[in-house]
Amino acid sequence: MRAKQPIWSSVLLAAWLVWMIDVLTKTWALTSLEGSAPRHIIGSFLQCTFARNSGAAFSFAPGGTIFLTSFALIIVCAIGYWARKITSRSWGLVLGLVLGGSLGNLTDRIFRTSSSHGFFRGEVIDWISLPHWPIFNLADSAIVIAAVLASLLSLRNIAPISPPRSPDEESEDLHGA
Repeated sequence: MRAKQPIWSSVLLAAWLVWMIDVLTKTWALTSLEGSAPRHIIGSFLQCTFARNSGAAFSFAPGGTIFLTSFALIIVCAIGYWARKITSRSWGLVLGLVLGGSLGNLTDRIFRTSSSHGFFRGEVIDWISLPHWPIFNLADSAIVIAAVLASLLSLRNIAPISPPRSPDEESEDLHGA
């Protein structure tokens, strides 16, 4: 019988997948979309449109890149701390999605800087366009999906960390009582 994979390793796997796919798609967007007209995928409903964003989602806090970078670093550290304590696989997925999305946008903010912006002031690459919605990327999508999943888990009263079991409860499980 195979041992169960620790939840924290699932968090890291989900984060790594989101992060790598986000970096690859942003690299594609830079080489294929920058300076060109939007590409229509599903008519005018879904388009690939290149944009750089120095703020947060919905163009909130333009120019607030240093704050957003610092906040993302705090989130990454907090997830690193809590990932080993999580006992729910679903909440592990939430953390993995947030970690991967945060790392994706953080990578842009750290490494996609120009000399005029300076360190930690890079712009995030956005490329997915829907009507009446700001342009976004896969990292943003992962964070939004994590928020929806976290809301659903909370509504179902699924705790991220189960309380420790008493010796009596463990004994009952062992003896089939």
